[in-house]
Amino acid sequence: MNDVFCLHLADEAATVKMGQCLSQVINKGAVLFLHGDLGAGKTTLSRGIVQGLGHTGKVKSPTYTLVEPYELKDVSVYHFDLYRLGDPEELEYMGIRDYFAESAICIIEWPEKGGGFIPTPDLNIEMKYQDQQRSVTITAQSERGKNIISNLE
Repeated sequence: MNDVFCLHLADEAATVKMGQCLSQVINKGAVLFLHGDLGAGKTTLSRGIVQGLGHTGKVKSPTYTLVEPYELKDVSVYHFDLYRLGDPEELEYMGIRDYFAESAICIIEWPEKGGGFIPTPDLNIEMKYQDQQRSVTITAQSERGKNIISNLE
């Protein structure tokens, strides 16, 4: 069973498709950390995941709201963007712990800004943009993460 999955993504459509593929193997309760510079494709990958899980509307970046909830037929998805977070303690005031239920999937952009207020992820997803294309490296951080990667392959 592999702990790492790597892929080059030619364009935005390939990034969305990768997210849709991920959505088919992610279990409820999963926590995904998305790392990468601005413009690396974190929100685009998130859009693919959320749409792959059944959302038909727009998927927007929660940069200003910190979290965008999606109540879908079979699962709740919470998409966080902590880029503008001033102090990790703000997460405690917004009730961050309530989002991490076994019945939900949490996708967190800029997790390094969350300090000790967010749990260890099942997957660390590193996105890079270079030479006109994106690359994604997915690393398992738990048994659940290892299972997701083995199902992805």
